[in-house]
Amino acid sequence: MVASPVVVADPRCHNAESPIWDPDNDYLYWSDIPRGRLYRFERNGQVHKEIHRGTPIGGMTLQPDGALLLFRAHGRIERWHWGELETIIEEIPAEIDSRFNDVIADPMGRVFCGTMGTAQHPGKLYRLDPDGHLQIVLDDVRTPNGMGFSLDKTRFYFTDSPTRCISVFNYDKETGELSDRRPFITTPPDQSVPDGLCIDNEDYIWSARWNGGHLYRYSPEGQEVLKIPFPARKVSSLTFGGPKLDQIYATTAGGQDRPSEGSGAGAVFRLDVNIPGKPEFRSHIAPT
Repeated sequence: MVASPVVVADPRCHNAESPIWDPDNDYLYWSDIPRGRLYRFERNGQVHKEIHRGTPIGGMTLQPDGALLLFRAHGRIERWHWGELETIIEEIPAEIDSRFNDVIADPMGRVFCGTMGTAQHPGKLYRLDPDGHLQIVLDDVRTPNGMGFSLDKTRFYFTDSPTRCISVFNYDKETGELSDRRPFITTPPDQSVPDGLCIDNEDYIWSARWNGGHLYRYSPEGQEVLKIPFPARKVSSLTFGGPKLDQIYATTAGGQDRPSEGSGAGAVFRLDVNIPGKPEFRSHIAPT
């Protein structure tokens, strides 16, 4: 069903994260969060390159024209398009000591974007609407991570890593409202925690396991059905890509300490699968 993971790019990232597939160009983008670096893997040429560096990038979405929205430290949001930067939100005063950590666009072009908790305050989950309005959705988050939408667009999955819990909400596509939060998957009380997440076209949930060295696949009922090992302790996130969306691209962390973190730590991997994913939604955030 799934081939073994193969390295496609190895910049030895400290924390490779936020992989996103650009189907228009056959590109994979990802960031190395603490080093503020943005990378691109070009599938046709099988090459990767660093294309931008700056402040930490905790998440990104793809816009209709191929631009990227970069969600950075201090609540800053920027539009990156072929090397040109445009500020969308300068900063969020309540997040001046924090940064974004994971984001996802919804079916209507909004963006759900989470910020890290600090010693002074918990993290938050915000919703950025197409007109630029930013609203707090959850205000008691510790480390926001993998998010996804069910195929029928009625459920929203949300990972808060330190709690080891992936929650599920009722989701209203028309309003963007979330309701009736309940636990979906709680991982074992060990050192590993659930991280990035995506949904395939059978409505199954794939979850990366930080400090757990695996990807997991769960049924819509929350049953574990597959466990894939990686040569890296910190599997951070994943997305579907390739022309048929039948490849998984997974990011890992720890490239600065491979003796402890594994021989593939900090690399980006590809897995060929026979159950494809679904296209990720694009954000529709207008410049201010």
